[in-house]
Amino acid sequence: MLKPFLLDHLPDEWEGMDKPSYRKDQVLDWIFKKATLSFLKMSNLPLSFRHTLEDKWELNALSLVKIQGSSDSTQKFLWRLRSGDYIESVLIPANIGQDGQRSKRLTVCLSTQVGCAYGCKFCASGLEGWKRNLSPAEIVSQILQIQALTQTRVDNLVFMGMGEPLANFDSLMRALEIIHAPWGLNIGARHVTISTSGLVPQILKLADRPEQFALAISLHAATDDIRNKIMPINRKYPLSLLLEACASYQKKKNRLITFEYILIEDLNDSLEQATLLAQHAKRIRAKINLIPYNKVDPLPWRRPSPDRIQAFLHTLRQHGVSATVRHEKGHDIDAACGQLRLKQLQNHQQLLTSDVSTTP
Repeated sequence: MLKPFLLDHLPDEWEGMDKPSYRKDQVLDWIFKKATLSFLKMSNLPLSFRHTLEDKWELNALSLVKIQGSSDSTQKFLWRLRSGDYIESVLIPANIGQDGQRSKRLTVCLSTQVGCAYGCKFCASGLEGWKRNLSPAEIVSQILQIQALTQTRVDNLVFMGMGEPLANFDSLMRALEIIHAPWGLNIGARHVTISTSGLVPQILKLADRPEQFALAISLHAATDDIRNKIMPINRKYPLSLLLEACASYQKKKNRLITFEYILIEDLNDSLEQATLLAQHAKRIRAKINLIPYNKVDPLPWRRPSPDRIQAFLHTLRQHGVSATVRHEKGHDIDAACGQLRLKQLQNHQQLLTSDVSTTP
């Protein structure tokens, strides 16, 4: 019988750690302050108690399969879950500011699901379909493992990895409670960005929560006809409904919303799209993050030329909109969502096919 994950539960739900009362605090200190993911290494606990915890709970929800390092110091992590599934996380170094100084901020891009059910036509995450939601422990463990492996403290989180975060709303919120808590990772809500492809009811639900999470919308088109071609979710929640939900979120939180916009050659990179996109952004006070497309095999899409990207950016700025082109990080390690997992699954399938073909 599989042991439950400790971090699927909040500390007041942990059984057997209330006598003496400080035991729970000691365990929390080991996990979140000392990045220790083994009960047996918690040396100030009695050995018998360590074995009791080891027998009762599973602390580590992930095992590392591969790290790919980029020339810009971005690191991509492929994890294997206890279920045998694979997910990815990315550690993103700080940008160089306008003053030429490097910020100390370290960002982790996190996954919330195994695969994705929303079928965006440009994305690798959904090519193998959706399998399941991640539990809170599987979400939080991505951060804990990265901190333990790199001996650095992460202070900024973006939920833009594999899966649709708002489709796993309850587990995401419990994970964020652990992430935000002073006894946990102690990362403030203003340092957390949640991305969505456009789940309108969940955006409104998130708006009703007290935390000041940043919201990013994977928009990728300024009209329904183009968005319908590449994002099936738009047929259920078209732009009019999505923008209305964004306006409601912005009004309640009084925080800028980000439109994430992947630029794809001859699809959504026209100056007409740029003009309409600027109008949407001005309506709800959003900033725009342009992302040149990262090639995903076997998908046919390509990134526009540098001149085309700059023309699109210039058009946005001419209309008085705050817009930037994302500085590429990890392009040389296939950093687009799901690529490393997809290659792992393809390699595994090739091995299985090879085994079958050579069996007498």
